[in-house]
Amino acid sequence: MQKRLLGKSGLEVSSIGLGCMGLSHGYGPVTETRQAIELIRAAVERGVTFFDTAEVYGPYLNEEVVGEALAPLRDKVIIATKFGFTFGDDNKQQILNSRPEHIRLAVEGSLKRLKTDVIDLLYQHRVDPDVPVEDVAGTVKDLIAEGKVKHFGLSEAGAQTIRRAHAVQPVTALQSEYSMWWREPEQEIIPTLEELGIGFVPFSPLGKGFLTGSIAAGATFGSDDFRSKVPRFSPEALTANQALVAVLNQIAQDKAVTPAQIALAWLLAQKPWIVPIPGTTKLHRLEENLGAADVVLSERELSNIATALETVKVQGDRYPAALQARVGR
Repeated sequence: MQKRLLGKSGLEVSSIGLGCMGLSHGYGPVTETRQAIELIRAAVERGVTFFDTAEVYGPYLNEEVVGEALAPLRDKVIIATKFGFTFGDDNKQQILNSRPEHIRLAVEGSLKRLKTDVIDLLYQHRVDPDVPVEDVAGTVKDLIAEGKVKHFGLSEAGAQTIRRAHAVQPVTALQSEYSMWWREPEQEIIPTLEELGIGFVPFSPLGKGFLTGSIAAGATFGSDDFRSKVPRFSPEALTANQALVAVLNQIAQDKAVTPAQIALAWLLAQKPWIVPIPGTTKLHRLEENLGAADVVLSERELSNIATALETVKVQGDRYPAALQARVGR
């Protein structure tokens, strides 16, 4: 597995990481702990050094699984986690909270669950409009000075917020959604990151599974699957968006690889400091995703892909309204 540097920070990670959220949160039943641990360790065996989790996934369950899986391999891996929420009495309600005192509490909890004495990359999960981002960055700066955190990141932040935070404590990476079917970051975010020397970690690089080509027009999702609430996965949108799958399938067929590998290789080709973190619960999908690191797209192929993507208009919002209000701040 090739390595990449996240911007100018010096943080080196595998060119494809593993998003661990889906093992415990968001996509149906929780994966059995032993099976989840085996998958994470299988990723390490195949060269993955970059693992992404957050306290909100579960909540807490995912950090515990990641911590147990990686404890014996801690010196070989980079672990990223996130703070930014408190939870209701039922642990289901997510309440934005990035007050400095809460960040410190969250970090102590994450360190214990991850079975480590330092967090390699700590993201603010969502921008908290009630707390100046300078205060957030300053708190993480103090945690770095104390040796509890190595690098600072933001997630789904807007360009001006990124600049303000970066002025207080250099931001190593931004984690936001980016893929063939969500290209908004190309407008303002990617140029800002390039200017400031910040790495980009796209989540949902396979469009929450859609870009694998395995989700048919008539697909339905259980109530415990986040996609059941996403407008882009409504029956009408799924039908309309099959046009994008058709484009991907043709490109993949011409290249003798899978649609998922084309989608990931396309991301890797955009900038040398982009590191996608596809998630999966299945070993064969993990191996397929990692195989994308060896797929090289020529300038002509990238040009053909760009032309093909222009012919497709993706239908449906990527988030329900309440969640959409939390991004891009």
